[in-house]
Amino acid sequence: MTAVNAQDPQLQRRLQQDSIQLAGKTVYLNPFLYWRRFDANTDRWLRQPGQLPEEQIQANRVRFYPEVVWEVLDPETLAVKDGAVEMFLKTMELISTFNPELTAGHLLEVERKMAVTKKLAFERWVARTLRRRQLEELRERRRFDRERLWRAWSEWFALDTTRQALLPFTALLVLSAAIGWWQGSQRCIGSGQAVAPMELPGSPTGRP
Repeated sequence: MTAVNAQDPQLQRRLQQDSIQLAGKTVYLNPFLYWRRFDANTDRWLRQPGQLPEEQIQANRVRFYPEVVWEVLDPETLAVKDGAVEMFLKTMELISTFNPELTAGHLLEVERKMAVTKKLAFERWVARTLRRRQLEELRERRRFDRERLWRAWSEWFALDTTRQALLPFTALLVLSAAIGWWQGSQRCIGSGQAVAPMELPGSPTGRP
């Protein structure tokens, strides 16, 4: 069996999960398959969680997750599932926009298949997006903290009282460095004078 034939079942299964046949037409359930028809605003609206009102998401929780007890979810899981609900709503809106000929019955079939085939994919997508956002927010917060610390030190050094307070300390530091250098040079000179020339055996000045 060739590699292409080995991959065919996987490709077929993925295509089946990403689309549905309705009235002789292929309707895509994966919202990113419509990206060629997006403008920049639509792409940003789809990819960034939090674009829909919380009330709208909460009102549709049971619609896509009838089996979930929302009150017992931890905050991280709750955020992921709310993001998945938002993805469901956005995808349904995109499908309705790009397939205006679909009837209410068709859209109900789309919704049912999406709830079965796209739930885990939406949750994984939302989880990755939220983690990436948290990392970006952490980097931005650290950068802001560094800039604020540098600005605070700069403003403190710019004060007249700070310069007046640091002037004696700076002069003392320079004086200490100068004294240390002078003492070191004197030790080097003294060490050079204390070394006597070595007499070699058999030299004219040496003893027989």
